[in-house]
Amino acid sequence: MAITDFDTNSIGLASNNIFGLPSTEDNAKLILLPIPWEVTVSYRNGTAKGPEKIKESSYQIDLCDVDAMNFWSEGYFMPELDREIIKKNDFLRHCAELIISNLSEGGATCDNAQLQKKLEQINLGCIDLNEWIFRRASELYAKGKYVALVGGDHSTPLGLMKAAGKHFGEFGILQIDAHADLRNAYEGFTYSHASIMFNVLKEVPEMSKLVQVGIRDFCDEEYELIQSNPRIKTFFDHDIKEREYEGETWKQICDDIISQLPQQVYISFDIDGLDPKLCSNTGTPVQGGFEAEQIQYLFRKVVDSGRRIIAFDLNEVSCGEDSQDAIDANVGARILYRMCNMFMKSNANA
Repeated sequence: MAITDFDTNSIGLASNNIFGLPSTEDNAKLILLPIPWEVTVSYRNGTAKGPEKIKESSYQIDLCDVDAMNFWSEGYFMPELDREIIKKNDFLRHCAELIISNLSEGGATCDNAQLQKKLEQINLGCIDLNEWIFRRASELYAKGKYVALVGGDHSTPLGLMKAAGKHFGEFGILQIDAHADLRNAYEGFTYSHASIMFNVLKEVPEMSKLVQVGIRDFCDEEYELIQSNPRIKTFFDHDIKEREYEGETWKQICDDIISQLPQQVYISFDIDGLDPKLCSNTGTPVQGGFEAEQIQYLFRKVVDSGRRIIAFDLNEVSCGEDSQDAIDANVGARILYRMCNMFMKSNANA
């Protein structure tokens, strides 16, 4: 049931849901699952607060989108944060910090019985989270809803990808990211934020093609996998920049990217795919990357191509310690709104 009798020109009411919309889980078509989880982050904390900070910033967004007018009326809804997930994240994050500290000092987790036990707890906790997200998304699909995810670190969307595959069938992933995320159990964590796409390749058989865009920080193991696996096509940041320096347009490059995608597309957006000036507090910022408008253009061209976006996630948004001065959540909220609109537009005739 579409939202009616709502004045988009008025101030965003904090008593309403995300983007100031008077949405509920019942009247919203698109449910944005907030996952406050950052157990395995390897550099800086803060992404677990991403969903909360994005929601706070979302009330400042004007809802007029000339490329997708009034799709907000279909209803976008973000449920309350799950307190049990927050508690488990806080406990397991402390465990992970002890393991990472030991590794950075040259220790081996397997040589320390206590740390080995903590590692097992972390890996089991991540499995539980993946299964919880899978069940929650599957329940929403059964009710006729669309589902997206707001993290948290980039390990979080695996359960949604699995649920989307079961519900929609074969699909490809469009990954916007500074990192390849193709490491096998990075730092011993099976479901590390640095292993999300490795795990997708292994555990989501419906995922037929992984198209990575903006990758500029990767290890030898990841590069070798990219070169050897026909399911992966990577548009490295340095190659994109070189093509632009030599006269190609962003439209031409976008056309190449989109040509690699199948008909059904899942978008996985790690905010660090952008230029760090737009996300300076993200967990692992890397120089280079894109302007937000470039990625918004790419998403619009995906929709214009006639492909269907079946689900999406936005991850690694963090405001750091001084959240009052950080632009990260504001950028994240605006990108999320655009992703919602493009998603709904691509599904308008589904």
